[in-house]
Amino acid sequence: MGSGVAQTTTIGVIGAGQMGSGIAQTAAQFGYSVMLADVDIKIAEKGKANIGQALARLVSKDRLPAAEAEALLARITPIADYAPMIGADIIVEAATEREEIKHRIFENAAKVLNPDAILASNTSSIPITRMAARLPDPSRFIGMHFFNPVPVMGLIEVIPGLPTSKETTERASAFARSLGKAVVLAGDEPGFIVNRILVPMLNEAIFVLGAGMGSIEDIDAGCRIGLNHPMGPLTLADFVGLDTLFEIIKVLHETTGDSKYRPAPLLVKYVEAGWIGRKVGRGFYDYTSGTPVPTR
Repeated sequence: MGSGVAQTTTIGVIGAGQMGSGIAQTAAQFGYSVMLADVDIKIAEKGKANIGQALARLVSKDRLPAAEAEALLARITPIADYAPMIGADIIVEAATEREEIKHRIFENAAKVLNPDAILASNTSSIPITRMAARLPDPSRFIGMHFFNPVPVMGLIEVIPGLPTSKETTERASAFARSLGKAVVLAGDEPGFIVNRILVPMLNEAIFVLGAGMGSIEDIDAGCRIGLNHPMGPLTLADFVGLDTLFEIIKVLHETTGDSKYRPAPLLVKYVEAGWIGRKVGRGFYDYTSGTPVPTR
């Protein structure tokens, strides 16, 4: 654990799901006061409760002193109204990867964004310039792509759009580094750097499975061992969430118009079935028994 507060001292995080809660936990770990917002105060409170459970596990394993966990949790305030974020130096949107939902959030956040604050999106694929065009001050808007799980993963992609000011880019990068993360500056193209490479690979693994070229276990083992990856692509797809993967690959396909990014038909079927991965207990693997079992 550590502390490294720069000029930014208070942040707002919009979206109390897995990513938003991870961002809130990481920021609080490094000494920031965090306002964790969602559409319903109960959802925001649940996000904080989930952080508390994660911290309790660390305490039980002697990886975090109980007093430090308590202090960290105290720095996170669940909210349902955007108004308190007028005091935030940075507001980070961490909602689902659907552009219209993000635009509604930006519209409301812009109303309370103080004149010296910046607004960042945790989008993993949607072009920043396109989203900035509907904001009153696009120079203070930027992409900050955190990776899941945020407290563990060491990278943040910082993505300036065409109108993003140099100062905004510098402040976002400084904030990312103050969280103990490495920063890569990515060009404003759909998927940016990491997902532009990763998501087509995961999608292709699903094509391979759908074509009957290998079993779930063999596809994962082949990539894990043969490519020296920490987990196979189908396991990783379940971890990311097949719904999230589907939204990202759709952005790549629709924005570029390149057929190589078309979603695998089996991915579409799994999403339609609601088998979207670990978060619901079933994706390419069934997680309900505690030990993941291939579903086909």
